[in-house]
Amino acid sequence: MENAESDEPEKKRPHLTSPLSPSMARNSSASPPTNTVDVAVLQYQNQKLVQQLEIQKHELQELEAKIQELKDKQTSYDDVLITVNQLWNQLVDDLVLLGVRAGGGQDALQTLDHSDCSGGSVPSCPAEEIFICRLLGKDSIQTSGNNGIVEYVEEALSSRRAFTMRLMKYLEDTIDAQRVKIESIAHAFLGKLYTEDGIIQLSRIDDMMKEEAKNLHKVIDVLHLKHKEYTDEIQTYVSTHSTDQSEIKRLAGELEEFMAELEESRRKLVNLKMQKDAAAGVHTPAPSVVNGSMSPEKPAERSKGLRELKDSIEEMKVLAADRLSELQDAQEENQILLKELEDIKDELKDDKHVQSSRLYNLVNDQLQHCNAEAERYKALTSSLQADRSLVVRREKEVNVKIESADAARSTIDTAESRIEELELQLKNCVIEKNDLEIKMEEAIQDSGRKDVKAEFRVMAAALSKEMGMMEAQLNRWKQTAHEALSLREKSESLRASLTEKTNEQKCLTRKCAEQISEIKSLKTLIEKLQKEKLELQIILDMYGQEGYDSRDMLEIKESERKARLQAEVLRSALDEHGLELRVKAANEAEAACQQRLSAAEAEIAELRMKLDTSERDVWELTEAIKSKDREAEAYISEIETIGQAYEDMQTQNQHLLQQVAEREDYNIKLVSESVKTKQAQSSLLSEKQALTKQLQQVNASVEYVKMRIAQSEEQMKVCLTEAIRYTEEDRHLAVNLETARWELMDAEKELKWLKYAVASSEKEYEQIQKKMNEIQTELHNERGERKKLEKELSELNAKIVELSSESGEAAIQRLQDEIKDCKSMLKCSVCSDRPKEVVIVKCYHLFCNPCIQRNLEIRHRKCPGCGTAFGHSDVQFVKI
Repeated sequence: MENAESDEPEKKRPHLTSPLSPSMARNSSASPPTNTVDVAVLQYQNQKLVQQLEIQKHELQELEAKIQELKDKQTSYDDVLITVNQLWNQLVDDLVLLGVRAGGGQDALQTLDHSDCSGGSVPSCPAEEIFICRLLGKDSIQTSGNNGIVEYVEEALSSRRAFTMRLMKYLEDTIDAQRVKIESIAHAFLGKLYTEDGIIQLSRIDDMMKEEAKNLHKVIDVLHLKHKEYTDEIQTYVSTHSTDQSEIKRLAGELEEFMAELEESRRKLVNLKMQKDAAAGVHTPAPSVVNGSMSPEKPAERSKGLRELKDSIEEMKVLAADRLSELQDAQEENQILLKELEDIKDELKDDKHVQSSRLYNLVNDQLQHCNAEAERYKALTSSLQADRSLVVRREKEVNVKIESADAARSTIDTAESRIEELELQLKNCVIEKNDLEIKMEEAIQDSGRKDVKAEFRVMAAALSKEMGMMEAQLNRWKQTAHEALSLREKSESLRASLTEKTNEQKCLTRKCAEQISEIKSLKTLIEKLQKEKLELQIILDMYGQEGYDSRDMLEIKESERKARLQAEVLRSALDEHGLELRVKAANEAEAACQQRLSAAEAEIAELRMKLDTSERDVWELTEAIKSKDREAEAYISEIETIGQAYEDMQTQNQHLLQQVAEREDYNIKLVSESVKTKQAQSSLLSEKQALTKQLQQVNASVEYVKMRIAQSEEQMKVCLTEAIRYTEEDRHLAVNLETARWELMDAEKELKWLKYAVASSEKEYEQIQKKMNEIQTELHNERGERKKLEKELSELNAKIVELSSESGEAAIQRLQDEIKDCKSMLKCSVCSDRPKEVVIVKCYHLFCNPCIQRNLEIRHRKCPGCGTAFGHSDVQFVKI
């Protein structure tokens, strides 16, 4: 019975008795010296570990510094790559828009659309390769290893470079085509414009201009569509920006809530720590409950039970020491976790740390830049929309002017046809006049009047001579005009050649300056080498003047040294010879450049002399033309006086004819015919005067129409320049919108990263809270176990004291009473039969499972010991 009763506590507490055997309990008395040795060893090991930790901390700090340097280098490299990508994209856009401006049409804009579409998608690649994927225009880099990535990047960059070179080639081809068109137009204008070929050429030029206008209209429409797309993107960006701002505000509120929760948890931890520190110094006495009476037993059984009790007491001491060490380790871990928690709280509380972080600054700068760009683009769009009406109005005015120019050209064509008809009529009149003159001469011959005939002949000869002189003067004036035009062309060509020669002179002077700088650098090198040579010579002399005692080895060494010195001297001589050759080549190049410069200057002087002479000739020709104009006016006045004299002669002729009619009756018919001829001549003269007036009016109208055409062409040029300016502004707007779109995408990615960081911080916060809860529960459990162990330890100490002070049967009786008390303590206080198996978490009272299950079936569940209410979740099994 006693053995069974003594074995019952061992069955009820297997986790206390299982790790140690009785032999270990007996040997526990020899533990104090080994414990002191172990403490010294542990202290030495702790010192070593502290030193290793310090070394690792220093290494970690160095690694962090290196990582920071690498991050700085990476940021600078990223900035350089960003600028390169922006400049490359701007170059591609400039090439595309220059192709459109040069007459490429919608083909160039298709490449621009392709580049826009290719830049809009987000590449599906790792975060560290996103920018390279964007720069290369790829979705991912599908290679293995660093060499493969480098080769892939080089291939992609070469393909992109080839694309830009193709754009350059396309631009050159379009410029060459435009040059060919302009040269053909220039040849057409320099030729005769009023022939059939000229009219056909002008119609071709009109068709070309119409095609250019259509292409420009199409390009402007495409640019307007792009402008609308960019405005829509800006509006979407503004809306997303507002949503992002609201999301940031919401996240800031959540972060403040998390901070408040962290502060509350910190306060709770501080309170728990204070409670733990207060409970560590208080020792609660163990309650003694006596529920049974002593039963008489045999002394052998008592001694055996006493021995087993001593063994169990020693085992409990060892277990208590282990539990104390575990409790200290748990306290240290708890302190470490509390420090980490405080550091995390400080980092979360520290707004300056968050605001001074690189990501926050980047996102803030990008948001400010995007806001400024959005406002600037809004202003640009408003100004462009305001200028659009002006552009449309000017286009309408240009169309009206083109229509008026077409009408003027049609009127010019009709006037030219009318002039040709009048010239034909004038020729017919001249022929009729000549016939009449012949008839008159015949009549005069018939009449026998030789003096009148001679006078008429003299007058006709004088008129014919004057007409020939006038024609010769006109031909001379035409020749002088052609010569003036040729001289003007020569002067322009001479000016162009002079500009080319001046450019060549500038290039030669620049090359000469570069070569002079190279010569100076070579001279400085020669001086340095000469100084080094002198120093080496001095060293040689110094070494040569040393002693010659030990002859065998010293001679060998000296010969070796001399050979080396000779080799060095030869090398220096070779270097000097190479430098001299380079200096000679530079001097020869300088002399050649000077000769070319002098030749170019002589050519420039000759060209300037030629240009001066040509300008002088042009000035003389203009003066001669002015003098010829004055002479022409004088001749015209003389012709008018001759006409008046001719009219006077006609009146005299009429008087003579009347006298002839009076004297000779048989010449009446001839007189009547002469009168008719005179009337016809006067009518012809009047018609001629009217035709000359009409011709002058037509010439004036032609000049006016030409002036109107020139004005309309100038207005067309102004409109074209404005259209080009608007296209450039649209291009810049497109480029700026592209950069804004990239920056918006970067901001979105940064925002996603921030959201991910916030989510990860929330997860970390939840994990920290879970760890805190686990630590609190472990701390609470450890406190309960510590209290129990302290109680057991105090009881055992009291028992040991009693056992050591008392002896014999009274001590055994007391121990048996205590064993019974312990058994009664381990039994349920409700039924006093079954052992305690279940604990109520709210009040930590122990009972047997059937009693608690019986209590759980009742509606109002209360603890039998203290009366606190509990539920199913508050009941947990405990192994005692």
